[in-house]
Amino acid sequence: MSSNHLIGRTVGVAAIVGLTFGTAVGAQAPEPPVLVGRAVLPVETYLTGAGNPSAGNFFAGQTINGITFPLPGQPVEGFSAIVEGRRKGEWLAMPDNGFGNKANSGDFLIRAYYLQPDFKTAGGGTGDVVVGDHIQFSDPNGLIGFPVVRPDRRLTGGDIDPESLQVSPQGDMWVGDEFGPWILHFDSAGRLLEAPVPLPGDLKSPSNPFVGAPANATVAGSRGIEGMGISGKHLYPVLEGATVADLAAEGTGSRRRLMFEYDTHRGEFTGRQWVYRTESSSLFVSDVAPLDPHRLVVMERDGGRGLAAANRKVYVVDLREVDGDGFLVKREVLDLAAIRDPNLVSLPEIHAGDVGIGDPFRVTCESVEAIRVVDKDQVLVGCDNNIPNTGRNPALADDNEFIVVDVPTLSDR
Repeated sequence: MSSNHLIGRTVGVAAIVGLTFGTAVGAQAPEPPVLVGRAVLPVETYLTGAGNPSAGNFFAGQTINGITFPLPGQPVEGFSAIVEGRRKGEWLAMPDNGFGNKANSGDFLIRAYYLQPDFKTAGGGTGDVVVGDHIQFSDPNGLIGFPVVRPDRRLTGGDIDPESLQVSPQGDMWVGDEFGPWILHFDSAGRLLEAPVPLPGDLKSPSNPFVGAPANATVAGSRGIEGMGISGKHLYPVLEGATVADLAAEGTGSRRRLMFEYDTHRGEFTGRQWVYRTESSSLFVSDVAPLDPHRLVVMERDGGRGLAAANRKVYVVDLREVDGDGFLVKREVLDLAAIRDPNLVSLPEIHAGDVGIGDPFRVTCESVEAIRVVDKDQVLVGCDNNIPNTGRNPALADDNEFIVVDVPTLSDR
């Protein structure tokens, strides 16, 4: 990446030795979840130079929450998924389509970035994030089945909306996309390996290039695959919202979110299907992560920002357990709107007027969409900052935040 230049507020370059946190509140783990690490990547972090064209030209001439468009290069922001990187302490984080839809995101290149957070903890750490190299997603062999924005076939937010990411032991990548919705299969260099895999039941969003007309959509806009877990050879994509059929049957109060099982070795859905039920109809399934061979961590969120972001919780489900109504049985393990921070890891404020820091700490971004289990009872959570939207600060575009939380009951049976 010799042609890339990081500009914006300087990020730290501290050596990363991996995730080792202590709560420093006694030898025995506390009963409630506790914030043990936080790192922040400034919103104005861009890659410039050759191969990094300006982005956000759709908004040219506007300044929104302190961000002036067009941007000077590719923004490193909006992380909707995070998985382990190539070495301890490194993470691979994937943004979504950029600025919200196909029309405004054709100049946003779809990538996954290698990051090294130097988490601020009770024992030290800068709280900075080092941006390393990246994977550029592309379709060099024309497998995607519809015209793409760029002649060089690098994929953009005008083509796909990647929301979830899993990496197989062989290194190939599986991406859950909302525009289809479908599953996309890439090699380790980000090259598409096969045509998009549609979900069972002819599920199509209004953004699907084969839907014909929006009235033919069977999944509402931006309600496709937001979270997708993995266990062994199986993927578990989950719809963010209710299907059009569920909405027709139950009205806007539908809390049903469909989950499917896909066999990556056979290249087909197994026919197994589950129904996850959100706490309210207004909540979205925002990410899914593996806990063990049978259990998944599921994150729900509302659409609030700042102190209005009040309903975002994490649950554990066991694919072997459904209730009498056929819904997956879920167990709450973490409330992201009320996390204990007895060591004040989240302080001091980064910008004057920041909200939700201190004890208790709360996740204030509009779209908390990335979660990963990093230890037996510990999770890493990342925010999609939806540049240039606000969140942590009511007057400024949101930074990208990553937090690590001790969750004492996470692995309980």
